[in-house]
Amino acid sequence: MTAPAVLVVGAGPTGLSAACALWDLGVPCRVVDRRPGPGIAPKGLVLWSGALECLERLGVAEKLTGTALPLAGASYWSNGRRIAGARFGNLTGTAFPGPLCVPQPVTERALLRRLTELGGTVEWDTEVTAVTVQRGGPGESVTVTLSVAGGEEPVTVSWLVAADGARSLVRDSVGIPFEGHTFDRTFLIGDGLLEGASAEAEVQHHITPDGVLVIVPQPEGHRVFFDTEPDERTEPPSERQLQRLLDERGPGGLRLHGTWWTSRFRVHARVAPRFREGPVLLAGDAVHAHTTAGGQGLNTGVQDGYDVGWKLASVVRGADPALLDSYEAERRPASVRAVANGEKQTRMWLLRSPAARLVRDTVMRVLSATGLLERKAIPLLAQLDLDHSGSPAVTASGGGAGVPGALRPGRRAPDVALTPVHGPAPATPHARPAAGRHTLLVYGAGDAGESAARAARAVRERGAGDMVHVLWIQPRDTADGPVPEGGAGFAVAREQDHTLGGTGARWVAYVRPDGVVAACSGPAGLDGLIARLPSRPALTAPVPAELP
Repeated sequence: MTAPAVLVVGAGPTGLSAACALWDLGVPCRVVDRRPGPGIAPKGLVLWSGALECLERLGVAEKLTGTALPLAGASYWSNGRRIAGARFGNLTGTAFPGPLCVPQPVTERALLRRLTELGGTVEWDTEVTAVTVQRGGPGESVTVTLSVAGGEEPVTVSWLVAADGARSLVRDSVGIPFEGHTFDRTFLIGDGLLEGASAEAEVQHHITPDGVLVIVPQPEGHRVFFDTEPDERTEPPSERQLQRLLDERGPGGLRLHGTWWTSRFRVHARVAPRFREGPVLLAGDAVHAHTTAGGQGLNTGVQDGYDVGWKLASVVRGADPALLDSYEAERRPASVRAVANGEKQTRMWLLRSPAARLVRDTVMRVLSATGLLERKAIPLLAQLDLDHSGSPAVTASGGGAGVPGALRPGRRAPDVALTPVHGPAPATPHARPAAGRHTLLVYGAGDAGESAARAARAVRERGAGDMVHVLWIQPRDTADGPVPEGGAGFAVAREQDHTLGGTGARWVAYVRPDGVVAACSGPAGLDGLIARLPSRPALTAPVPAELP
């Protein structure tokens, strides 16, 4: 194997997600991290549906769900009284209807194991000390200096994915600022055993005039979280200090002991104005810093990593390089929204004026009583409802009268029930993209099968059979018949209702590896969809799509 064209800097959840996506789609990459090994600090705890779907495509979600704690809901308390609540677990159209509590080191270990199975490794104790971008000429490249035990190593690559955290040297080296602010509060965290806590896995927010207490259930304990006046102290808080704050702000009768991790830190709300500088693509904490509210930092970073991974793998394997223009166009708005939502919730916690607190509590009561809190807040946190209709990687609809309204370019593919007919057909159209592959959908009866066979042949000729799936969806009332010649290259399923068109409809669609509908058309547009796909063979040997 030749030297990898991609270097990933940082082996946290963001960098590992990018690396796994690249290797899984047949593109090797080199991964370096200045740390001596995987992280052990349980910084992030909660994985929401959007990130879990990415991890499912990478083949690690099932391993996480086996040890995770499903969170049942959230409640908000003021002056010792419950003012609002929301139940989790009711999201539809996804295999992950609610959030899971998974300490960050568990997620990192699962991703690292998957990377190893795919053929990749992480070079620990390897730090990037200099970055130079070569622009112009026949091709762009990046030269970095790696500091390793034996000295320094200069490396030139075609692409660099920077997932090196909030203090990103790569971001600073390419001149991208980190815009935003730092909250004028100090935040304290403690993970341990909490006697007297509710048996229900509910996240509790106790909002007092002196500050907030958040209690998060974990698989083997609880996390307590407080804000305090800023001071000059830097050492982690003691268990005694945390217990004092717990007594002051909590409902009473709670005792914290056996703490295994405590931390003192400041929180930020920042988003970089750009996520890319030529061949350098930045992701995760390197381009957005969140408050702890809602656990959005880890989730947004995992989705960044997966997004940059599948897009970069596609370009390396022959897709139009303009596909990478959609990375910033799609991920920056998602990051801005996540940071803004976290900042809004944090400011709500920090209200001190009695009048402002009364208004907040009243609004929360109304939102909770009407169900709006649950219907509006949870989809925002889950990050499943992202709208990419304005992305340069999405083509607006209008390609044919038969295209159903359920297929909305820029939105997730609909989760419509299917009956398998031939080949490894999925139970739903959305289940196919969940495997993390480009997917061509061909809908219709009769000679629609010939279109599917032609698409499958074109995919094989392009050397992208491992990266692209073709699925022929037959209308509900289609009679059984022979699969066209070449049927080994595609799967066949039958719709269980008429959501996708009905007996007279004919259409084709391209669904991206992230499950987003990129384009729809009448049958005549099939060649145009095929032209958007990768066209080069894999650079690595085939590997299992899932962990054994």
